[in-house]
Amino acid sequence: MKIAVRIAQAGNQILNIIVMGIILFLFLYGGYSLWDTYMSAKSAFLSDDLLSYKPQPGEGENPSLEDLMAINKDVAGWITIDDTHIDYPVVQGKDDMEYINKDVYGEFSLSGSIFLSCMNKKDFSDNYNLVYGHHMANGGMFGDVVSFTEKNYFDKHKTGELYLPDKTMHIDLFACMKTSASDSKVYNPQNISKTSESFKSFLDYVREAAICYRDSGRQDTGQIIGLSTCSEAVTNGRVILFGRLSEITKSNQKQKKAEQGRCFQDK
Repeated sequence: MKIAVRIAQAGNQILNIIVMGIILFLFLYGGYSLWDTYMSAKSAFLSDDLLSYKPQPGEGENPSLEDLMAINKDVAGWITIDDTHIDYPVVQGKDDMEYINKDVYGEFSLSGSIFLSCMNKKDFSDNYNLVYGHHMANGGMFGDVVSFTEKNYFDKHKTGELYLPDKTMHIDLFACMKTSASDSKVYNPQNISKTSESFKSFLDYVREAAICYRDSGRQDTGQIIGLSTCSEAVTNGRVILFGRLSEITKSNQKQKKAEQGRCFQDK
């Protein structure tokens, strides 16, 4: 009888140890998950050190960008969408997976980098230039692209800048659409830019498929930039924000300031 009691007591002790071990493991795993989530969210925004390389508004060359390119030869430019969190250097890897989980310094980062499609020319000289970024829940990286699916947000955010080593491009945002990762009509920038017919067909498709669209009065010619990110609501779903590119000169710089002033009054 005593032996049976002792065996039962030993079994209870072993069971208690196992339960405590499981609780400790869950506690440590939960703490790690919280830390990992915090670090991922934190890495989605730029450090003061990296922000020091951001080019200053204006026309002409951007020497600070050239300094960043000296650190990483894959740096292609810097993109800013006014009044959003989108304010990052743009890189281009040897393929479209290289910077999925790598920052602009080449270090591992779950939030990755903003990167230009490997099918595009690095100098953004194609008719259609496709740029990717992760959808971060805190609005980091291209998280704010999804906000453009809301008409009110789309109507209040109209402009941005693309800084290149030798010039600065104005971005006139004109369309936002939802699609899938397999949509070859928007995810094949090389073929889209190949002929004037393919480019026109692409622009017609964007106009018809967009959930938000505005006619700026400009002809559908010239260069287009597309900002693509994931849509959480649909498996393999994507949201793309489109803008027209034009080089900033003294004349259109004055026009841009006037437009920003009107936007500020609207708010």
